[in-house]
Amino acid sequence: MPFDFGALRRRPDVEGRGLEASDAADRLILDEAAGLIGDAGPGEIVVVDDSYGALALGAAAAGARDVRVHQDLVTGARALAMNAEHAGLAGAVRPMPLGPELFSRARLVLLRLPRSLDRLDELAGLMAGAASSDVVLVAGGRIKHMSLAMNEVLAAWFDRVDVSHARQKSRVLTARGPRTQRSPGAPGWPRGERHDDLGVTVVAHGGVFAGAGVDIGTRFLLEQLHAAVPDAPTAVDLACGTGVVAAWLARTRPALRVTATDRSAAAAASARLTAEANDLADRVHVTQADGLEQLGDASERLIVLNPPFHSEAALHTGIAAHLFADAARVLEPGGELWCVWNSHLRYRPLLERVVGPTRQVARNAKFTVTASERAR
Repeated sequence: MPFDFGALRRRPDVEGRGLEASDAADRLILDEAAGLIGDAGPGEIVVVDDSYGALALGAAAAGARDVRVHQDLVTGARALAMNAEHAGLAGAVRPMPLGPELFSRARLVLLRLPRSLDRLDELAGLMAGAASSDVVLVAGGRIKHMSLAMNEVLAAWFDRVDVSHARQKSRVLTARGPRTQRSPGAPGWPRGERHDDLGVTVVAHGGVFAGAGVDIGTRFLLEQLHAAVPDAPTAVDLACGTGVVAAWLARTRPALRVTATDRSAAAAASARLTAEANDLADRVHVTQADGLEQLGDASERLIVLNPPFHSEAALHTGIAAHLFADAARVLEPGGELWCVWNSHLRYRPLLERVVGPTRQVARNAKFTVTASERAR
């Protein structure tokens, strides 16, 4: 029987209207790769950035076995595990961390094209260097999120890149002939950048928000943080990205211990490297987690957050609401959540309702910084 894509769920990720667990791009990738899936032996198929399991489980339903899978988001990995169990395919897929071993001896790689060209470059380089010489990459996405620059990135790592016909507003790129090295002088991953004005070096893997730079919202937040619960012995950098806030807090408050957490594996790896680059690894503890699930109730006096507002490609405020609720749970009475957000999102009423009394700390033409106090 054909695989039932409609049975897939996003849980424990945000679910809601307009947020689907699979789409036409998943089905097109699997259709374009159908013959290759049938020819591949156990362990020869790798699936990367498969949002909730459509590619891995679709391939398994077509007969693939020992499918190696890497998902950047911990919520996506958990959704795949639950979807695999529900479909009776749990034994057919094997989650792995991102690295050369993921792609070792692979003959077919199925990929949901990331929106970030840097992420695509890092992935292509890893698979070209570690996969079999006859590996075929079948990568697809929604046309509105694709660009010709994606073809150029793949062409730097593969001898041939073919483009499928469009179907249901989706398209697939197929790459063959991996090269172990790209053009001379091209920088590799991860990459670092020194920011003397902040006194921090930022290190980033491909695709992490703002890369090795520091986005203007985070800069605006950092300008205000000297006043954030100055006597707190510990702090949390929630949705930490590259860990620049955690590193800045630890550098400017020598007695402070910081927990940095993000649901993205690439972000958590980047934050660890950022802490190490600033000689702060002993005071910045980095975890990959869904929000603050690893922290106890009423355990922290200061949480700092620059909330993401995209779920995959969809604009959605449910992620911020989830993080606000988690912060409210973890803050001790009188503790504060310091948050920067795009002013048009108007988060203040939500913060008041979910966390507690909220004051505006600063505002400019684009961003608002607020401090929300947990009721005593």
